[in-house]
Amino acid sequence: MGKGPGFYSDIGKRARDLLHRDYQGDHKFTVTTYTSNGVAITSTGTKKGELFLADVATQLKNKNITTDIKVDTNSNLSTTITIDEPAPGLKTIFSFIVPDQRSGKVELQYLHEYAGISTSIGLTASPIVNFSGVAGNNVVSLGTDLSFDTATGNFTKCNAGLSFSKSDLIASLILNNKGEALTASYYHTVSPLTNTAVGAELTHSFLNNENALTIGMQHALDPLTTVKARLNNYGKASALVQHEWRPKSLFTISGEVDTRAIDKSAKIGLALALKP
Repeated sequence: MGKGPGFYSDIGKRARDLLHRDYQGDHKFTVTTYTSNGVAITSTGTKKGELFLADVATQLKNKNITTDIKVDTNSNLSTTITIDEPAPGLKTIFSFIVPDQRSGKVELQYLHEYAGISTSIGLTASPIVNFSGVAGNNVVSLGTDLSFDTATGNFTKCNAGLSFSKSDLIASLILNNKGEALTASYYHTVSPLTNTAVGAELTHSFLNNENALTIGMQHALDPLTTVKARLNNYGKASALVQHEWRPKSLFTISGEVDTRAIDKSAKIGLALALKP
């Protein structure tokens, strides 16, 4: 079976990752360890200004069943159980958060050569039902993303997307917020050898007739070090350097400056991820 269109969340993903992934203005520290029986334990601490947030997550894999459990500083316990391929192409996900009694959800994902479907339903008396589907192939795909609140009888989300991929070019068009915003994105691989790519994202709001444009690029200085930069039409310029100083362990430093107000302090973000 050849490569299919993926899921709805894959539409425009390459451009979003290029322009937004790993950029941050906070300080983040992540450590992952493994016990003798294969349980992964990940501890994360994030400093947002004067606020410090932390969580501890564990992941246990047993054949085709993966269980993820996370506890944060607000004493929220999140549990996700994923059953991979109980039938060919099918994945079942059960998740809930304690003490939020309305957070329980069951999701089914089905991936086919010409379609990717994801549907979920909340485990409440009047649940929210979500459906997203993509049809096409690895060149052209068309999809929709819907959420329906059975309590009110209204659609809370209604999006649609179109993606086109050809060799080193990926373009997408997404209609969001029930037709209130239109986003077009573009991703182009300049050189696969140096992981050099450029991308752009333009969002037009029909409510206030405003446009938001972000352009960016990435380039690998060497096999272990990548640099990225971006600029938007509001004058915010950002850059980051990410270095893999040991396998799967990353150090990232990012900064942002307002080119329309150079006198203001630049935002600096640091992230350190350690894995054995």
